[in-house]
Amino acid sequence: MSVNMKPSPGKGGLLSVDDALAQLLAGVRPVSEVEVVPTLDAIGRVLAAGQQSTMNVPSMDNSAMDGYAVRSSDVPAPGTRLKVSQRIPAGSVGQALAIGTAARIFTGAPIPEGADAIVIQEDCTVDGDDVIVNVAAKQDEWVRTVGLDIPAGVNFLPAGIRLKPQQVGLAASVGIASLPVYRRIRVGLVYPGDELAMPGEKLKPGSIYNSNRFTLYGLTQALGCDVNDYGIVPDSLEAMRDVLRRAAGECDIVVTNGGVSVGEADFVKPAVEAEGELLMWRIAMKPGRPLAYGRVGKAAFIGLPGNPVSSFVTFLLFVRPFVMSTQGIAEVTPRSLRVRADFDWLQPDVRREFLRCRWNANGGLDLYRTQDSAVLSSTAWADGLVDNPAKGVIHKGDLVSFVPYSELT
Repeated sequence: MSVNMKPSPGKGGLLSVDDALAQLLAGVRPVSEVEVVPTLDAIGRVLAAGQQSTMNVPSMDNSAMDGYAVRSSDVPAPGTRLKVSQRIPAGSVGQALAIGTAARIFTGAPIPEGADAIVIQEDCTVDGDDVIVNVAAKQDEWVRTVGLDIPAGVNFLPAGIRLKPQQVGLAASVGIASLPVYRRIRVGLVYPGDELAMPGEKLKPGSIYNSNRFTLYGLTQALGCDVNDYGIVPDSLEAMRDVLRRAAGECDIVVTNGGVSVGEADFVKPAVEAEGELLMWRIAMKPGRPLAYGRVGKAAFIGLPGNPVSSFVTFLLFVRPFVMSTQGIAEVTPRSLRVRADFDWLQPDVRREFLRCRWNANGGLDLYRTQDSAVLSSTAWADGLVDNPAKGVIHKGDLVSFVPYSELT
């Protein structure tokens, strides 16, 4: 097996976040297998082909409100009295509207031939078989015209998007019963370390609960992947090689958590080198400097640092876009907002920092009390990450780049 130890550029041998992400995404092998699934089951799946409407939505002019369909020329001024000639509920088609009459109509019902306006019922007074219209009618008022929502022939859903409920509803609105989607990718999660225990077990001296297993499993599942959890792996080279071989045979991407440094008890690096190829990176970021990338068999491999915040942040910044690109998603860059900082950050790091912050009631951002990479509570407290450049001093009132969790999960 080969080892590709490419030197990292930059001061102190550190690779920039942007360069590391670009190199990572350059190694993506997007999934190509396509499945056709019922539209009702397509929520959360990645659309494999753009969709074009074969019909107008709505397919006929219809009423936007409950009221009366009229000819605007018949109602030139308030106080006009018209005979109510018909009643048109939604789902039925009325007769052509006779001159000098009105049709009682309900929301969504087709506009009868001859009518060109709707007067809402709040502006009308019923008097026996007549209606008195208390406003002047305006042509096209409260009328939804043909194709107002989706014109026939328009491309209304592009390929390479993860389908949201409203987009699936849009497909249904033009009569699409099934959609082509990429197959779900399989991600394997591996947790090396004799010190790790599961909740419910009694902690032995020196042990810790494996919180990262729950965080990373949830993040991966939220991306619409089939997750294979290989659990905690003992600290031995043979055990790590064995689980890597098994995971690589069953998954598209294998992610390990911890054990990617060069300590005597860190077996991920030699195991990947023995089973595939590995690129080790030290990234100019805080938290989460160490990151490993390579391949084992046909599977991509990403090794995350073990500290809980470092693991969380590097997953969001590197694993998430890698997974999304592998899924066939076209746009993987999260959007950031310019938001007012309601805190001071006067001793920045020489590395690019990702600070855990949350919205406050005044529309600004508050900073968690400590930015230590071992304090997982900071990730649960926060609403997102402030992307602070290297050596970036922040004064209260400054605008900062804020990436909400909604853009990262």
